[in-house]
Amino acid sequence: MNILISACLLGVNCRYDGGGKLIDEIDKLKNKCNFIPVCPEIYGGLETPRIPAELINGRVINRKGKDVTENFIRGARETLHLAKLFNCKYALLKERSPSCGYGEIYDGSFSGKLVKGNGITADLLVSEGIKVFGESEISNLLLRISKDKEI
Repeated sequence: MNILISACLLGVNCRYDGGGKLIDEIDKLKNKCNFIPVCPEIYGGLETPRIPAELINGRVINRKGKDVTENFIRGARETLHLAKLFNCKYALLKERSPSCGYGEIYDGSFSGKLVKGNGITADLLVSEGIKVFGESEISNLLLRISKDKEI
């Protein structure tokens, strides 16, 4: 089974700050599925490192006030293309990201305040029937994968 995974969660240095966010629990998953690493922000043409961006009224604006929404949309579409190409039913994405966040994202004030919502890529994947999990939900993803393998 193939699953999309935010490349930063595998330790790839592609985050806005130039770093990665390798998660300890990744070992629990790697023997149960094939990872399809993605970074929608890179796919959208943004550099690493890059100026932090947040969603504000449906637009993605970086800290300097530049609208980078089109980059995020382009990256989301490329990520969806890969999901379809590799027949991914699930995605494990970086929480709170303006592209990958699912359920909770930063409010657009660059103050660290969280609000309910999804990033651009997470929204697109969900709209296409792909089940999205944040990295704190890895145990739920493991349960889903186990149930699918029983069928």
